[in-house]
Amino acid sequence: MEIRKAIIPVAGWGTRRLPITKIIEKSMLPVGNRPLVDYSVQELIKAGVKDIYMIVSNVEPCQVRAFYRDNLALNLYLNERGKTDKLEKAKTLPDDVRIHYIAQDPSAKYGTAVPVAMAVEEYDINEPVFVYMGDDFIWNPNGKSSAEALMEAVKDENESALFAVDHPYEALLNGGALTVEDEKVVKITEKPTPEQVTGLTSVSKYILSPKMLQEIVEYVHENDFGSTDQEYMITDPFATYINNGGVMRVAQTDGEYLDGGTVEGWLHANNIVLGE
Repeated sequence: MEIRKAIIPVAGWGTRRLPITKIIEKSMLPVGNRPLVDYSVQELIKAGVKDIYMIVSNVEPCQVRAFYRDNLALNLYLNERGKTDKLEKAKTLPDDVRIHYIAQDPSAKYGTAVPVAMAVEEYDINEPVFVYMGDDFIWNPNGKSSAEALMEAVKDENESALFAVDHPYEALLNGGALTVEDEKVVKITEKPTPEQVTGLTSVSKYILSPKMLQEIVEYVHENDFGSTDQEYMITDPFATYINNGGVMRVAQTDGEYLDGGTVEGWLHANNIVLGE
């Protein structure tokens, strides 16, 4: 099954990484010589994605936008100085891939379900899509990518899938503990205690079916938690979808889950990517 669309939320203040996120967007923090979000973007492009819907903050300037558009002044400089070999590195997006930006008010509803619902409604998405968060990625340079594993896991466009790792609790920064039967998710425990992490954990890498996308939209519209009372967690509509008979399969690879949400996680990610 081919999947040509992906949703990547990158809005938010990144408060866990203050003060550096006062001037650098969390998804743009460098890992090696690339920003965090670009590891997921390039993986999705290799998997065949042509349209990427990024939910960004409505605060300007937007560094993500700047990174993925051509810098004409830089290109002119490189040409004039005879550094044309650098032009390929300066080009961060293939000509046949489009990024569509949706501005999210950071003071409005928040939580992982909200940006997904925004993209679905803004662009009338009614087909299976990848959903990848913008501040973590799976590092697997010599093996099967998480995007490839997800596509192989789903049997048809009516099924969803999530990426899971066998992760120690101490390193689990995001995601939830999974209860799995016959390679299908039957329960997700969000923000688990150490006792609840007994096997696989999800790490916010999904393929979502059209029915699942509609569950997310309805969940965001039908609930009014207030702007600060409760997060609109994407795992809540996941549970509704599964309880109503929807299939969410589990995919795995041998790659390592890396997260830039904390200084420790970001430092570890750099050490892994740089081979130290």
